[in-house]
Amino acid sequence: MQKRVAAIHDISCFGRCSLTVALPIISAGGIECSVIPTAVLSTHTGGISGYTFRDLTQDILPVAEHWQSLNLEFDAVYSGYLGSFEQIDIVTEVFRRFRKKDNFLIVDPVMADNGVLYKHFPSNFPTGMRALVRQADVIIPNITEAVLLLDEPYKEGPYTREYIEKLVRSLSRLGPSQVVLTGVYFDDTQLGAACYNADKDELDFIFARRIEGYYHGTGDVFGSVLVAALLNDQSLSEAVSMAVDFTVKSIARTKQAGTDIRFGVNFEQGLLELAQKLNPIL
Repeated sequence: MQKRVAAIHDISCFGRCSLTVALPIISAGGIECSVIPTAVLSTHTGGISGYTFRDLTQDILPVAEHWQSLNLEFDAVYSGYLGSFEQIDIVTEVFRRFRKKDNFLIVDPVMADNGVLYKHFPSNFPTGMRALVRQADVIIPNITEAVLLLDEPYKEGPYTREYIEKLVRSLSRLGPSQVVLTGVYFDDTQLGAACYNADKDELDFIFARRIEGYYHGTGDVFGSVLVAALLNDQSLSEAVSMAVDFTVKSIARTKQAGTDIRFGVNFEQGLLELAQKLNPIL
């Protein structure tokens, strides 16, 4: 049977992030992608001013309740950016309602980067996100989000293997059995991710050539490929390898074209290749 994912993210109508990234990438994996939008914005907020914003907090639970009335089930529930403590509490309830013995609850704890909590979040926001992370099977934090979840000070890279291993093991002890840590680098030439499977006590590192610059939406691209690969029965390290490769190629296409980096990365032209990797019969 075709697998089904529920993606709980905001919609930035322009800018290639959140649901406008998750929906096509997960669908390219041959997976039905249902969505619960948490907000609608005219653009994403990274480096763009004057955007419109409509909060959809009060719509999240009614959507889930309607789905329950239809007896819908999901092979994964995947949450991304959540704008308030109230949304965290509501998504925790959505997780509870759709939890099955054999599905994935996946959390990308979007709240910080480059050592700094996003400015519109209160300082205690990581405490709320930590509660959601405890319910998850898989989490996808960057380094900054990882240390905030652990209430540890931020350290600048390059990092050591021992430090990264300490972070992922500590994150796993919060609850999730699989941890994917992004933004990992041991030198200035390569960048990638670490993945830890607590059930097997396996730690892997996947790196690719580092491309200079900060490109918006790459975390959503990475996370969506990871979800699609996991739902296509790839191992955690295989899924992370696919996500790293797809994200780096998307950045490279964008850099080569010289387009405005605020507008996200060109992932669309890699969807056919991704679909063929995830669906070998194509």
